[in-house]
Order: sequence, then structure tokens, then C-alpha cells
Amino acid sequence: MLGAIFGDIVGSVYEFHNTKKYGFVLLREESGPTDDSCMTLAVAKSFTETWGKEDDVIRAALVKNMREIGRRYPGAGYGGRFYHWLFGDDPKPYGSYGNGSGMRVSPVGWMFDTLEDTLHAAKLSAEVTHNHPEGIMGAEAVAAAIYLARTGKTKEQIKQFITGKCGYDLNRTLDEIRPDYTFTEICRTTVPESIIAFLESNGFEDAIRKAVSLGGDSDTIACMTGAIAEAYYGMPEKFKQEVHKRLDAYQWNIVKNYQKFLKNKKTDS
Repeated sequence: MLGAIFGDIVGSVYEFHNTKKYGFVLLREESGPTDDSCMTLAVAKSFTETWGKEDDVIRAALVKNMREIGRRYPGAGYGGRFYHWLFGDDPKPYGSYGNGSGMRVSPVGWMFDTLEDTLHAAKLSAEVTHNHPEGIMGAEAVAAAIYLARTGKTKEQIKQFITGKCGYDLNRTLDEIRPDYTFTEICRTTVPESIIAFLESNGFEDAIRKAVSLGGDSDTIACMTGAIAEAYYGMPEKFKQEVHKRLDAYQWNIVKNYQKFLKNKKTDS
């Protein structure tokens, strides 16, 4: 999950001021968490609080925590429809196929012992808002890639699974994508690109740099790429410390509780 948040932090200053350069300044003083991180934390909090519970309980927790955290950080950069969902009186799914479902799903990729359970939880995390098939698929793709990466699968195996399940074209190269790539917030045109950035990378930082250098929705692409890259490569301690430094106490407490949950779950198993 920290890989996702780090990617969001790095990409935050480039979302509306895109760079196509690989050698951009990785962290600026103003680099910080956006809506991607806030909703990632909401998903982590929801699943740790409802472990072993029924689907309806999990969905209710997701709605509750996403709205509470969203309202706590109202200026984090939410999309218009999601902002209305956060602050409206009747929070129902609204058929979104935006990449919000993919950007927030990373905690799910680490929590479950089977790919089947991971995909099911990813679907739950998406459908409280993003109940369009493309929205659900985006969450499933990112969560599956994280699960496969952390369980020792090769990049080729990850690529083949995502291609088979989602129909994403992962045979394109970043050099082919980058010149004409522009801002888009839908799953079908951001999730595959984030996975390609991971597939072409040779390390955690390299993956983040490749993701941001595509341009477009930089924080979200880097968030999704960073989530997968952390599971595959691990994450340098210095970057974990940067995440800690740039989250507030409330946000970091959610991280600590999530990490404690994963540690206890591993010990129990």
C-alpha cells in the first residue's frame, strides 16, 4: 500500500503540469497525498475492520470510511461525481468506469491468500461507487497484479493473466504510448498504461519515473504502478520514510493498523 501512496505523492505535482521527462524532480516540497491516498487508506481501514465479515458489512464499511475520510480531506482533489457521492445524502453506486476504483484497491492485493478472494474483494471495493464492468475490472486488474507479484509470479505471468482476464493491450511500449498520451481518468486508458510502466521497469523508482513520464493523470497512474512495483521489487526504506513524513498523524495511524493486521495475519497463518 505504501508504494501506491508514494506514487500518488510523486505524481501529485505533475497531474495538471505534466512532464514527459524521465529525469523529473522526484519529490518536491509541495508533493503530497491526494484523493488517491485518502481513498486507499479508506479501503485499508474498511477491510481491516471487517475481516471475516459478510459482503454487505464490508460494503457498508467502505461507504462509511470513504465518506468520513473524504469529508475529513475535502480538498484532496476528488472528481465531480465522486465529490457529490461523498457529500450527498444518498450514497449509491453511480456506474462509474473511472480509475478511482484502481487507484484505491492496493490494500486488497496484500490481504488475501488466494487470487479468487483477492478478485472478490477488489470487486467489493469498486462497486460501492464504480459498479460499471470497466470500473470493477480496473480494480480487479490492479489487485490481481499485486497479488501475483507478491506471490512470486513473473512479469510474463502477470501480463498473461491480466491480458486474458481484462483484454487489456499490454504489448504496447511506453515509447509508443507517451507522445500522444493525454489526460484521461477512465480505467480502460489508465490501468493498462500503469501496468505497462511496471512491466517495463527494472526497479521501484524506475517504475514510478516511467509512470509519471507518460503524462496524463500522473498521480493515479503512478499510484497504481507503485502499488504493483512495491509488491514485485519491495520498496526502499527512504521512500517509506517520505510517505511517513508526508502523511498526517491520522493517516499514518491507518497505515500502522493495516501493517499490524498484515503482520498478525502472517503470524497466525
